[in-house]
Amino acid sequence: MFLQYIVDVLSLGSLYALFALGLVLVYGILKLVNFAYGELVLVIGYSIFLLKGSPFPWFFMAGTAIVMSIVFSIFTDYVAFRPVREKSVTAVLITSFAFATLLQNAALLLISAKPKNVPMPSFLSDSVQFLGVITPVRNLISIFVTFLCLIIFYQFMKRSTLGLAMRAAATNFNMTRMLGIPANLVITSAFAMSGLLAGIAGTLWMSKIANVFPGVGLEPLLIAFIATVIGGMRSVHGAVLGGFILAFIDMSFNYLLPQDILKFRDVFTFSIVILILLIRPQGLVKGPATGIRT
Repeated sequence: MFLQYIVDVLSLGSLYALFALGLVLVYGILKLVNFAYGELVLVIGYSIFLLKGSPFPWFFMAGTAIVMSIVFSIFTDYVAFRPVREKSVTAVLITSFAFATLLQNAALLLISAKPKNVPMPSFLSDSVQFLGVITPVRNLISIFVTFLCLIIFYQFMKRSTLGLAMRAAATNFNMTRMLGIPANLVITSAFAMSGLLAGIAGTLWMSKIANVFPGVGLEPLLIAFIATVIGGMRSVHGAVLGGFILAFIDMSFNYLLPQDILKFRDVFTFSIVILILLIRPQGLVKGPATGIRT
């Protein structure tokens, strides 16, 4: 029972951590929340759905969806952030909300308001048993892929020239620009990496829900935002930690709450989140005063 609980927390926390990491990457540099971030999951779901009748294998469709997530993430920067980011925070918030609404309405008008089935390979739904634990293959894949992504991400941020530039921009963006590092390149790279992480997490998310609809991005956005607030908006470590803590809270309630009040789980979850923030308003991991920490 306990091992089953651990596997469930790790699999759910893996998705939450990737979503949160993608959100905090952009916030760390621009100090702005990308409220169109959740719509990348919409792009992923509809990309796979539209390729459903093609002769291509599922892994090609998933890869295409991830590429589309990167493209739309960069497009978000060009459409919603870059034209107004020097003006005011309010303008950026409005344009990011507007862009998210635009994508939702485009899906509503061009495809349908009804949920559409997203094709997934059958092996993802197969269950495996080990040490008394029975879990779907997709849960084990989520854990493996997430920890592999985290290792690659941290190595990239610490050892690559672009990663060092992004860390410098997160710590002091104005000083980084004065030193001659191209600001737009750093920001575009942050959006691209955010789209990549959202693409991977969104594909794994689709393997769980197996359908897409215009409002599908709201829940991943809330998850990412809450996880980063818990862990710390200025810390990459905090975002990942917040994702696993949020999954721990959610899964604990799934196991502990009686079935008749399980539908009120979100109330208990948000109550604990509020309690954490009352004790530690800056988040559990405090990053540098002006940036994210890796």
